[in-house]
Amino acid sequence: MEFVAKQMFASKMGEVKNLAGGDGEKKEGEEASAETDPEIIKAREEAEEARKEKHRKMEEQREGMRQGIRDKYGLKKKEIVVEEAAPTALPGMEGRLNKPKADQALLAQQAAMSDEDLPLMQQAEKHFNSVKEAATGLFAKLPFFK
Repeated sequence: MEFVAKQMFASKMGEVKNLAGGDGEKKEGEEASAETDPEIIKAREEAEEARKEKHRKMEEQREGMRQGIRDKYGLKKKEIVVEEAAPTALPGMEGRLNKPKADQALLAQQAAMSDEDLPLMQQAEKHFNSVKEAATGLFAKLPFFK
C-alpha cells in the first residue's frame, strides 16, 4: 500500500519542483552557449591560475616555517626518492593494481637473471631448492630410504 502511495506522490512532487524553479533540465541552447562563451572560459582559466598561485604561496610559507623548525632543532630534511618504473613494466600499466599475466618470454628472462639480481627471498628459495634436490638424491641412493 505504501508503495502505491509513493508512486502517486513522486510524480506529482517532480512536477512541483519544476514549477518552483528547482533542478529542472537545462535547455540545450543554454548549455551550449555557456560552454562555448570565450569570456566564461577565460574567466575560469584566470580563476584557476589565481587559485594555483595562492596555493603555491601558501606552500612557500609553510616550507619557510618547516625550515625554521629544522634549523631551530637541528633536524635534517627528508629526501623524497622518486623510484623509476621497473624495467619490466609495460606501458599503460601505471596505476593498475594487478600485474599482467606472466608470459613465457618474461619467465625465461627472470630465470636467466643472475643470483645477484634476484630479490633476497628468491635467492633463498633457489638455494633451498638446490639443497633439497641434492639431499633427495643422496637419500635415494641409501638402501633404507627406498
